[in-house]
Amino acid sequence: MRKTGWAVSSGIETAGGKVIHQCDSGPALQARHDKAAGSVKRPMGVRVVKAGLYIAVVLCLVTSLVHVVLVFLHVAPSNPVSKRYSSQVNGWVYPLFEQNWRLFAPDPDSFNRKILARTARTDPNGSVRVTPWFDLAAVDNSAVDHNVFPSHTSQNLLRRAWTSYVETHGGSDTARSERAVMLQKYLRNIAVDRVAAHNDGGTFDFIQLRVVTLPVAAPGTAAGNRPPAPTEDRLLPWWKVTSHGN
Repeated sequence: MRKTGWAVSSGIETAGGKVIHQCDSGPALQARHDKAAGSVKRPMGVRVVKAGLYIAVVLCLVTSLVHVVLVFLHVAPSNPVSKRYSSQVNGWVYPLFEQNWRLFAPDPDSFNRKILARTARTDPNGSVRVTPWFDLAAVDNSAVDHNVFPSHTSQNLLRRAWTSYVETHGGSDTARSERAVMLQKYLRNIAVDRVAAHNDGGTFDFIQLRVVTLPVAAPGTAAGNRPPAPTEDRLLPWWKVTSHGN
């Protein structure tokens, strides 16, 4: 005989004198247990991600703050703090974060400069092989001409490297300050990278630069067959470099 009272609602049935206990909440309890076990592992990964994100944000904020402070000391009037930490400020600002007022008071060049480079390599027999002059400025000019959106690198990298070199060295090629040494290496590395790319990875031991300064003709001047006489033809000394140009 089957009872429909409390025994049925509780999931208890009798079959041949044997009591069978059924509980509908068993699978639900197991699912909740598995979910609880999974929730224990998930916060560990979430905490690691949050910690990494927090560290990255803090580093970005600290770097930004240091950058702003150093640039401020660079552009601010001379003061005891900027004088005391001038080497750290200049090391951070130059050559990538240099600040000036040329955006508001532009001073366009009144000269055309041809920056040429040649390299030398010592052969195993002791002889020195010197390459012909290679016009670095002509490569930049060709990348700018007829280009609607020329790159900042093609327009200014080599030109600004040379003007900065002249500002720190004057008419001499001897570096007399840490900034002069840095800008000399900066100019040399740019020239080496350009020549190495032109030589398809060819090696060399020395590099030399030659800068020919030509005046810009006045507007309306008829172009003659003879090129304008250079106002300066400066030959720099040979610089020693490694096989990879560094």
